[in-house]
Amino acid sequence: MSNEVIDLLTALHEGTMSLNEVAERFRERSWPTRPSVHPKTHLDLAEADLRDPDPYLPDFHDDLAAAYDQARLTDEQYAVLAAAIAESIRAHEQDG
Repeated sequence: MSNEVIDLLTALHEGTMSLNEVAERFRERSWPTRPSVHPKTHLDLAEADLRDPDPYLPDFHDDLAAAYDQARLTDEQYAVLAAAIAESIRAHEQDG
């Protein structure tokens, strides 16, 4: 199964796409969202605190963080791409 985000990050890392090209693709795509859970009681809040982190979602911005953690991105590349993701999410929230 292909993962567009990983494919784009690989292309950036290998030099077959520029940072601006990848950032533009990140701005154009729709990013999945995690369902938000709002604890209603202190017990719910404690249970939420004890749960494991959110599961991995393919084609999600978790892939950007993973690439950065693996030193496949520079600080600048990470900042530019994270900003592009934020722009995309804000734009889609306004449209929806």
